[in-house]
Amino acid sequence: MKKSFIIIILLTISVSVFTGCKKSKLFGPKEYKVENHLDSVSYAIGLDIGKNFVDQKIEIQPEALAQGLKDYLEDRALFDDQEKDKVISAFRQELAMKAREESMKNAETNRQEGEKWLAENKKKEGVVELPSGLQYKVIREGKGPRPTANDVVKVHYKGTLIDGTVFDASYDRGEPIEFALNQVIPGWTEGIQLMNAGSKYELYIPSKLAYGDQGIEGAIPGGSTLIFEVELLSFKPGEAAKK
Repeated sequence: MKKSFIIIILLTISVSVFTGCKKSKLFGPKEYKVENHLDSVSYAIGLDIGKNFVDQKIEIQPEALAQGLKDYLEDRALFDDQEKDKVISAFRQELAMKAREESMKNAETNRQEGEKWLAENKKKEGVVELPSGLQYKVIREGKGPRPTANDVVKVHYKGTLIDGTVFDASYDRGEPIEFALNQVIPGWTEGIQLMNAGSKYELYIPSKLAYGDQGIEGAIPGGSTLIFEVELLSFKPGEAAKK
């Protein structure tokens, strides 16, 4: 028989949807005694499986899960491989749909919070708002010409969310980054063109000029307004400008 447990497949799903797992009396904490090493290993695996479902907020029926595992090990499964794969495929699609809905909902909330934050921020001394919605504040003004969108710039920067969470910083890595100005988010392309070498600005970037509703998984939630402290060290003509 093909060795492919349903539980192993389910654990590969990395989305956060549904309500939390229901508590079950099937495995009460005081109803089971670990008596040997195999018991310990088996019980620990069960705890790890449970943790994964709880962490991912995937609702399951613990009794059915346990029965499915037991039936497979005893070679008397109710589903053949084709039926099992069909059920799991439908379940994965359902999870993906729920994940998209949850992501859109969270992005809308973040976008609204960002708009309120920007509305208050533009009232602060020194903050300038451009027609695009980008806001900036001059921390230190440099000298000389300013880069164009086709130039390659070298900058130091620190990026934070409006709650103060730092999601990235070249300062922490101890070295600046260099990139073509027309290859980054619109808020950077527009904002850095306002600067000359030696300048240090704070850029306040609405989500539409940053990473939109998609965000960056594990770093920037969808719909987020971003704050960047940017120091323009130097710039040079890009390849397109040389031609």
